[in-house]
Amino acid sequence: MNGQHSDRSHSRSSIDKPSSAMSHNSRIFSHVSPSKKESSTCTKEHHDCASQDRESHAATILLCRSKSSQASLEHQFFMEEAYNSAICFKMLRDIGTSDLLQIKYITKKIKKMARSFPNLVMENIHNYFKDNPEISCRHTFQLFQVLVAVIGVLDVLEETWQKCFMQLALEHMTKSTELNDIYQDAASNVLLALCRHSWPAVAKHLETELLTGVFPHRSLLYVMGVLISQEELLKEEDRASWKDLLSQAFLFTYYGLILQAEENSTTVRTHLTTLLGTSHQWAKQREGIALTVGLVAVHHLDDAWAILEQFGRSTPFKRSLQNFSLKLHGQNTEDLRWKWASSTILLSYGQMAAWAKNHILPWVDNILSRMIFYFHFSSWDETLKQSFLTAITMLVGAISRNEGAHSYEFSQTSELLECLMTLMEKEPQDTLVTSIRQQAIHIVSSLCALRPPMDVSRKPRLLSTCFHSIFTLPQLDDLEKQACLLTEPPNINIQRLYYQTMEALDHMLQCFMMQNPTANELHILLSHLYTWLTSEKTHERQRAVHRCTTLFKFLNNKHCLSTKENFTRIGQLVATLGILCQDSNRAIHSCSLEALGHLYQLLMHQKARETLEVKRESPRDLFGPDADGAAFWGSGDQKGSSPILRRMASKDHSIFSMSSNQALKEIADHLEMAELTDLIWTAIDGLGSSSSSWVQAAADLLLLVIQEHGDSLSTVGKMGQAIHHHLCTIQMPQAKDSALRVITLLARNHIPELVAAFLDISSPLDSHTFRLWRALGAEQPASYLILTVLLAWLQKRPLPPSVGDHSSCDKEKPYLRSLAAMNIIHELQFAREFKKAVQDVFPQLFLAHLAQMHYILELNQPTEPEQGQKAPEAAMPSPQSTSLEALKSLLSTTGHWHDFAHLELQSAWEYFTSIHTYPQAVGLLARAMVQNHCTQIKAVLGYLLPNLQSQQERERKTAILLLIEFLYSPALLEVLSRQAALTVLAQSLQDPSSEIRVASLQGLGNILFHPEKESLLQGQLPAFLNGLFQKNEAVVVGIMGMVSYVLHRLGTQGAGAQSLSIAVNTRYFFDDEQDKVRAAAMSLFGDLVATVADRELSGMRTQVCQSMVPLLLHLKDQCPAVVMQAKFTFYRCAVLLRWQPRHTLFCTLAWETGLSARHFLWTFLMTRSQEEFSIHLSQAIKCLHSRHHHIKTWAALFIGYTTCNQPQAVSQMINDKDIQLLSSTFKDLRKNPEPGIWEYTTRQLSFFRKVSAKSKK
Repeated sequence: MNGQHSDRSHSRSSIDKPSSAMSHNSRIFSHVSPSKKESSTCTKEHHDCASQDRESHAATILLCRSKSSQASLEHQFFMEEAYNSAICFKMLRDIGTSDLLQIKYITKKIKKMARSFPNLVMENIHNYFKDNPEISCRHTFQLFQVLVAVIGVLDVLEETWQKCFMQLALEHMTKSTELNDIYQDAASNVLLALCRHSWPAVAKHLETELLTGVFPHRSLLYVMGVLISQEELLKEEDRASWKDLLSQAFLFTYYGLILQAEENSTTVRTHLTTLLGTSHQWAKQREGIALTVGLVAVHHLDDAWAILEQFGRSTPFKRSLQNFSLKLHGQNTEDLRWKWASSTILLSYGQMAAWAKNHILPWVDNILSRMIFYFHFSSWDETLKQSFLTAITMLVGAISRNEGAHSYEFSQTSELLECLMTLMEKEPQDTLVTSIRQQAIHIVSSLCALRPPMDVSRKPRLLSTCFHSIFTLPQLDDLEKQACLLTEPPNINIQRLYYQTMEALDHMLQCFMMQNPTANELHILLSHLYTWLTSEKTHERQRAVHRCTTLFKFLNNKHCLSTKENFTRIGQLVATLGILCQDSNRAIHSCSLEALGHLYQLLMHQKARETLEVKRESPRDLFGPDADGAAFWGSGDQKGSSPILRRMASKDHSIFSMSSNQALKEIADHLEMAELTDLIWTAIDGLGSSSSSWVQAAADLLLLVIQEHGDSLSTVGKMGQAIHHHLCTIQMPQAKDSALRVITLLARNHIPELVAAFLDISSPLDSHTFRLWRALGAEQPASYLILTVLLAWLQKRPLPPSVGDHSSCDKEKPYLRSLAAMNIIHELQFAREFKKAVQDVFPQLFLAHLAQMHYILELNQPTEPEQGQKAPEAAMPSPQSTSLEALKSLLSTTGHWHDFAHLELQSAWEYFTSIHTYPQAVGLLARAMVQNHCTQIKAVLGYLLPNLQSQQERERKTAILLLIEFLYSPALLEVLSRQAALTVLAQSLQDPSSEIRVASLQGLGNILFHPEKESLLQGQLPAFLNGLFQKNEAVVVGIMGMVSYVLHRLGTQGAGAQSLSIAVNTRYFFDDEQDKVRAAAMSLFGDLVATVADRELSGMRTQVCQSMVPLLLHLKDQCPAVVMQAKFTFYRCAVLLRWQPRHTLFCTLAWETGLSARHFLWTFLMTRSQEEFSIHLSQAIKCLHSRHHHIKTWAALFIGYTTCNQPQAVSQMINDKDIQLLSSTFKDLRKNPEPGIWEYTTRQLSFFRKVSAKSKK
């Protein structure tokens, strides 16, 4: 047990110090380790008794002594180890002076010692050789024999001793001594003994030496002979592979060397012809023939070339060039012998180039042309492709190593590149089982070192081919699985091949940059990577971004990139990497972030160089052309360097510890405006990606950059349009919100540009565009400014083209932006973001809409359809309808629904559809504002008065039409004095437009300027009322219209005491037989109600209440004009009575017709007070006497509905006479064929019988 422990301890020591000296005892003592097992064994061999005593004594110490005695024990172990090492050393020394019998005995003792303690013996032998270089060759010879014996008895030999003794054997195998061959053989035997322990290393050395093209030393031949004859030296699998090399490679090498030394050209050609006529079936044969040809070419280049040319024209070879393929049946040996002859000739040309060395340059073009020819016209398989690549590699390597390579013009680069690209394109895209891609790319890299530089026009296709061939490969796991599924799985490490291929691609990109270290070259390389950086497949993005990172890191480490020119499209690169930093794949995320760090360093170097150029105080040529570059890229002492460089260096390192957003902000801060714009455009383009994650990352990046630099951008309008273009395709809500948030941020400083840009994409205004406008005005100051800019565009109303002018198409009409602005304003008036802004600019919008409608009428006037002809239906609303809807929405969304209701209930909006009725429409709207005491009248007047001086007639016309109605509003005098108003109207009398002059005259006749007209007009009313009872319908209608006109002219003064008389007389005609009379009467009653002031309400209240039910029943009148007037008058009466809810009443009257509307109107009338209930019920009973049957019917239904809901109240109010009338009416209703009427009337009749019976009791 102790011995085993000592051996392990000694093993560690010997490995750590294999070269320690042991020539003297003192040195032995200072270097040996305390190995008890080895020392005790040696002692046993020479002093058995003493050894047993010491072992017993040591065991007693280990078992009995305490921990304090360990130091003494260790000292004893050390001394025993030194003793045994000295014995071994003595035996090695004694071998040199011993006879044969003693040598055998000593060898036996050392072998026995080595079996138990190999490290001790091997260390002593190694140190003996090292410390005694002057020993005799005979002593060395004997030591070699001992060493062979020791190695032979060991089952395992540590790698340290393998290397040491292999080197020792190689040094002495070729050494000349007085012992001649036997000395070299002894050293060779050491190498042979090592074959069992380190065969790969020995085999590699032998193969290298045998295939150098120089005739090998006899000792190598001796080794090979022993290896062949003694099979036990090698394992079975090692021997199988080594036999091929021994039997073929060496023989071909030997053959080539013999022919190389032959001086007779005819003999050389004869042998080469014979050699090429042998079989080309096996790879070793083809490689051996090529090697022989290459060796011969060293001294017989012309002969080798001639024979290869002759061989290429031979008939068997030509047959192999004609895309010859073997058939499954009937194949013969001749076919197989010549099938791969093209591979042999390709390899032969490659070997010629490799061995001819300095003589090859004049032959390069010829050799390469032949290689390319045979490549194109041979039958393609893996053998041919591999041979072609091997031969090209040897050719390019020979040129590169040639002393004249720097001046040599390699003229067939383009043709060679075509072959390489064809190879990569033909490689299967689902497997990676060969090194063809890797070899082809390595050749491309080698071509970068040759002249002339690669053709720029071919580089794009080359890059695309390389990237496509490699990036589209499946993932590594899938590649390994796919290789296992092949019929004959390759004996290759797929993972290692994969990484080697990627490294080859990296090296090619680096070679391109070393050949042309400019920013433009970097842009060319990266431009072909962008397709893969944005790929939808994760592994393709990962491979591409790794290439970028490796390339940037290389450029930073080598400092080879020229700083004399700016980066090309650096913004695109930053944006792409920034988006990749948000990738869900962690490898892509971290690699992209690292790439950003290296890119930042490159950018900082560029910026620092520019700064140094500006701040340089001394002339450039003072320190030479490279002085700046040396100072800039130098990594020496920074104490004397520029502060700019020191700051740059500190930031260079901190960039790698930042988050992706921080890094992007830092980089963006150092970009020029053009670069920053490029970054933003790349992010915008990313919004159109088919990958949702890419879209989200692009939106986040865009938002990040705009937050920091949005205020200083240009071409913002086009950016906004591009964002809109992608908005409809974005599916992720979060990404869409980020894109819209970008618009909001841009609106802080670029509203005019954005508004102008969005106008061009807002016809038609779809939901995505509308969201864009809402985002534009999401912040309050922006929404106000947007409306202001839109109003400016709205007011740019050029004159319409003449009717006969057809030179320009509709899309080129100059008023399109005005129409688009109108359409947008119409929609924005409903948007929550613009609610307050619309309120603030109500006066401007109000006037603009009115003028816009007149403008639209001007445009449409020449093309209005003739009477009786219908206009074709359009796919989208016409400008005329849009302008009208814009005005409606303005009133309804800003709290001016009262004014809206007036025009809606009068059906007055249709007056805006004709230029002839336009003044009437504006007047009615202004009158509604006055009657409803609109709070915006003063504000509108403030903007209206300047419009009277406008260059546009439509604006002056609109302004004067509003003004003459606003004269009836008390708010006018808060803005204008009476005299100022007179002055304004008087000035308008000079207007070129006759319509404006007439309107001004009407305004000048207003009662505001002539108070005496009040009594005069009121005095005319009795005469008008007396004329109401004439039998002529037209006269009666005219008189009613005249009374309405007088009431309007009286304004707020009204009819005064005559109001009651007008009301009583007018209500009489509600049930007139003539439709026009009924309509005129209801209109007059409504106008009267509108003029009644609060002080006159008490006298008029009863009349108004008594008119409500007749008006309600006339909602079912058969005349539409009567129905319209009944609705409007009913509403005006409700306003006068202050009934609520007024807005619901308006909506019900305007648009609802169902049962819910009827119930609401009944509730609106019958549930207020007992007094009003009795009035309404009595009025309904009176309507049973109507001249119109349908009115009687609806009156009965109204009463019936009331009895259903308020039976107790009805029973208390009706008398016997009423019951009789009702019963008679409902009996008549039973004849109505309408379903449900009979049951309904029966129920009502039963109710009235009960009420009648109860009253009689």
